[in-house]
Amino acid sequence: MATATETTILTHLQELELDESLYRLDDEEAAFFKAQTGIQDDEELKKHLLQGQAEAYAVFPYPCIRRFAWTKLRISRQPGYPHLLKLGREREGAILLDIGCCFGNDARKAIADGFPIQNVVASDLHQGFWDAGHKVFRTTPETFPVPFIAGDAFDPAHLAIVPPFTAPPTAPRPDLATLTSLNPLHGYVSAIHATAFFHLFQEEQQLQLARALAGLLSPEPGSIMFGTHAGLPEAGFRVSSSGIRGFSHSPESWKELWERVFGEVGARVDVQARVTKPTDGRAGTEMGFPQHQNWRLEWVVTRL
Repeated sequence: MATATETTILTHLQELELDESLYRLDDEEAAFFKAQTGIQDDEELKKHLLQGQAEAYAVFPYPCIRRFAWTKLRISRQPGYPHLLKLGREREGAILLDIGCCFGNDARKAIADGFPIQNVVASDLHQGFWDAGHKVFRTTPETFPVPFIAGDAFDPAHLAIVPPFTAPPTAPRPDLATLTSLNPLHGYVSAIHATAFFHLFQEEQQLQLARALAGLLSPEPGSIMFGTHAGLPEAGFRVSSSGIRGFSHSPESWKELWERVFGEVGARVDVQARVTKPTDGRAGTEMGFPQHQNWRLEWVVTRL
């Protein structure tokens, strides 16, 4: 069942047909998917990824699926990524949560680069995206045993809002394999990755989501949240030609949001954020946003 946000997207966007001409992999992306799938022939790989795209697009037609954003190794090209891998190497039991994971491509990239697979959790609204990911990467829940928890990030039964932790949680560390919601992870997650996620929601919902994720983050210094999504040099609304009105943060307003969320309990964070133009020139334009509003916000929030 579509959420209110998805219903709005469908109403304004209308389902665009898939376009094979949008498919392109650079050398690093091709090497990753060849290593993951075992498919070495370029045309066979393309056919395989197109099949996976079609399956996920049938679950819900997000533009990022249509334009192959999930093939772009986005997590590894973000400023927070080296610190994520460092946490995986140096912090015992460090948990990574990839929220809004879709195929699970970003979690798989982190694992391929050394983050311990037994400490990774993935979550998205639709189980079908994760199932499509198993087909794309030719895995099963047994061969790739990362727990996937389907759920709505605004549903307290899945992710309740609790204040950010200022001391280690007293509850025992959860068994990741038995999770049925994200709530047992409160205060235990060392790294949260959220890409192409916040921009799906309006300003107040983004604040609510920030509060929910902040409650998951470990209070241990060096714990991070990071990601990328649509932004603007100055906070405000983008309005598409079809009438979609979406709120975008600037680096300054994004920093203020997180300092407010953590500051309410006296916790300190370092917030790094910048806006850049997407290198492919397409992100954001599929939904009819003007080219001059086509900016990406890259960010890292670190507990001090």
